[in-house]
Amino acid sequence: MAAVGDVRDILELESNSQEFITKDAIFNDLKKKSKPKKTDVNFKKPEGMHRELWGLLWTDNKDAPPIIPTDTNQGYKQMKAKIGQSRVRPWKWMPFTNPARKDGAIFYHWRRAADEDKDYPFARFNKTVDVPVYSDLEYQQHLHDESWTRQETDHLFDLCKRFGLRFVIIQDRYDKTNFPNRSIEDLKERYYNICNILVKVRAPLGTDPKIRVFDADHERRRKEQLNKLFNRTAEQVEEEEYLISELKKIELRKKEREKKTQDLQKLITAADSNMEARRSERKATKKKLLIPHKISEKNITPESTSIKFPDIRQSGVSLRSQRMKLPASVGQKKTKAIEQVLEELGLELNPIPTDDIVSMFNELRQDVVLLYELKLALANCEYELQTLRHRFETLAPGRMPELGISGSILDGSGSSRTNTESPTTKLSEAIDVVSAPSTPTNTGIIGIQKKRKAAIEQTNLLKKLKQKT
Repeated sequence: MAAVGDVRDILELESNSQEFITKDAIFNDLKKKSKPKKTDVNFKKPEGMHRELWGLLWTDNKDAPPIIPTDTNQGYKQMKAKIGQSRVRPWKWMPFTNPARKDGAIFYHWRRAADEDKDYPFARFNKTVDVPVYSDLEYQQHLHDESWTRQETDHLFDLCKRFGLRFVIIQDRYDKTNFPNRSIEDLKERYYNICNILVKVRAPLGTDPKIRVFDADHERRRKEQLNKLFNRTAEQVEEEEYLISELKKIELRKKEREKKTQDLQKLITAADSNMEARRSERKATKKKLLIPHKISEKNITPESTSIKFPDIRQSGVSLRSQRMKLPASVGQKKTKAIEQVLEELGLELNPIPTDDIVSMFNELRQDVVLLYELKLALANCEYELQTLRHRFETLAPGRMPELGISGSILDGSGSSRTNTESPTTKLSEAIDVVSAPSTPTNTGIIGIQKKRKAAIEQTNLLKKLKQKT
């Protein structure tokens, strides 16, 4: 291959500088590659634009984003049209008629030549209502009505056939000058009654005809209720919302009372089962059928108690004191109630865990928890009874309700007291159900007495105010 200087010599061109041909220059000219052209345009992502949006605008080929929407580089679209080898089906300008029209109008449109003899494709959408037609004999024998004349009935059926049983339009187009003004319910009732009569008359013997039921009175009441609901004032709407909210509160209170009664019934059954278990145990010890130090914990502990002590049944060595640990389900108030009773009885909180002591100690604490729950339920019942008494006094002044609860007498505070009160402090009074006490015995009793005194003072004030008025 000739060098650049040889070409210049052949073309008789002057060279500015003298070039020397070398071996490297010859081979380098063959290995030269075309460098890609550098574009001066450099697009950068604008500030504030999300990376995902810039990725949609800036393609992998680093092309400039298009100014207008285009269909290029979209795989779901095909840019080139596929032209087949078959011949084009001929089209023809031909007339057609619409079966829905009764005037016989003729129209023209383009259509394939193969479909020339076929029916109009949109004729299948022309749905008409089958309105029954009655004869003069049928009307005289079965369809006669004193409030409807034959001309008005014919006019009704003509409109039903004309407007396809659209009774709103039928009532609007009804001839009110020659006939009385009828409501939509009256028109429907007359139409469906005639249809049902004709179906029954024309049905063959032994067949069950299909009857269309329409309750006109129910429809009138429904529309009347809708009108009343629509014509409500803002005050009536607020009152209704208030009554609905109060009804929900009453239902919630009812559920709470039912739940309380169920819990109280469970406590009563637990107490009864405890008593029966104690009686059976005493009888068993008297008859010497059971050995006291071998009585299992299952026979002593009733199933209805609220404390479930851990039953350690695992291989290996275990401490007997673990069976005396209170489970986590026992709350802080019940734990304090147990401590109060144990201190009142002069017992240790953690006695020596022999087999008999563990079973009896757990049994004692279960009875204490049951006593605590019974006393709590009694305090709640007394409080509710007192509130109901105050409501009764305000609603019916001058009348005092006399209520008795299982042989007990209700005092002025609404709390029950027995006829024979022992001067000594009972064991149940050592448990405070009102608050968490600091002292085991006095604080709980003082809290209950304060509540009772406040209730007595309130009733006395109400009585004085009634006497003054």
